[in-house]
Amino acid sequence: MMAAIAASESGAKTLLIEKGKKLGKKLAISGGGRCNVTNRLPQDEVIKHIPGNGKFLYSAFSVFNNYDIIDFFEGLNVPLKEEDHGRMFPVSNQSKTVVNALLNRMDELQVAIKLETPVKAIHYDQANHTIILRDGSKIMTKALVIAVGGKAVPHTGSTGDGYAWAKKAGHTVTDLYPTEVALTSNEPFIQNKSLQGLSLRDIKLTVLNKNHKPIVSHQMDMIFTHFGVSGPAVLRCSQFVVKELRKGQSSVTMQLDTIPQHNEQELFNKLLKLVEEHPRKSLKNLLKGWIPERLMAYLFQRHGITDDEKGSSISKLTIRNIIKDFKQFTFQVHGSLPLDKAFVTGGGVSIKEIVPNTMQSKIMHGLYFCGEILDIHGYTGGYNITSALVTGRLAGLNAALETGYYAGS
Repeated sequence: MMAAIAASESGAKTLLIEKGKKLGKKLAISGGGRCNVTNRLPQDEVIKHIPGNGKFLYSAFSVFNNYDIIDFFEGLNVPLKEEDHGRMFPVSNQSKTVVNALLNRMDELQVAIKLETPVKAIHYDQANHTIILRDGSKIMTKALVIAVGGKAVPHTGSTGDGYAWAKKAGHTVTDLYPTEVALTSNEPFIQNKSLQGLSLRDIKLTVLNKNHKPIVSHQMDMIFTHFGVSGPAVLRCSQFVVKELRKGQSSVTMQLDTIPQHNEQELFNKLLKLVEEHPRKSLKNLLKGWIPERLMAYLFQRHGITDDEKGSSISKLTIRNIIKDFKQFTFQVHGSLPLDKAFVTGGGVSIKEIVPNTMQSKIMHGLYFCGEILDIHGYTGGYNITSALVTGRLAGLNAALETGYYAGS
């Protein structure tokens, strides 16, 4: 939609072909149905939050960036508001406000739209390219933008159709894998559902490499599930876990810090002081409110501590080990949910073959790519939509420069 608007604003006769019954299906479900259109963090921070080749976007951002996205939507009478971590949402709290604004703008610009029109194939030629529709009809164009998404969230229509078209033009499509995805674990406490449904707030989760050195940490919320772990911190860590597993590791170690605001020694000293001051109190009561009760019960069981055992009767070594588990609880993850259950696709059309400030193919004239089909992926929080809108804008503008007329036959 952004590519079509940009092309049409630049004077090109523009046709948008969509295989589904309506446009903007994935946009409509983003941000929990409220549509997190972009992020207001400084440009460098936004790019840092796109760990999958985000640096490629520096050139694109010099033409159109996250602040331009905010201006663009406000220009379409969609006022935005800022929430935590710079996330920008429509004031209406409804994604349809954003989708409708794009549809209305295309209508104003007289962009032709063909819905329920699957593309069967694309034939590339020296002068024009031919789009062959499933019903056999053909459309010729001098400039073509492929903006069909990746393979994540396939019920919205992104089923990976564009990769074959990219390969036919001579492009490399790097291996696809799930990112922003829940992780699976064969740990006994997961298999026996000891902690299933337990949510942890504002914890720090770290991915460790095979030498037990930290790769990445995120301080957010998480949840234990019947198959493993999920929630914001897990989603952010997931691509790093998947990449380690793709190197051939059978499992990856994750480390959970349930009280990131305090270091281990501080907590140990604080607990010893409480034990000293309240020798008759059970350890469970002394630790009330430190971590969720279910996690506490599980850790007590691991250390052979009963609920009514007095703190004063427990050895300092056991107390230190309990605190260590509060700060460094490690567990193994063995995989992730599949790509069709992920929020974002990792891999895609190689960015080495794309001109970074135009989104034009370096291999085929009149061919442009934008959005998730490219090998670019970010965290959730408006970063992937930012990448899509920025690359879409550039692809549309530059495709228009190559004379975007079409003729049906």
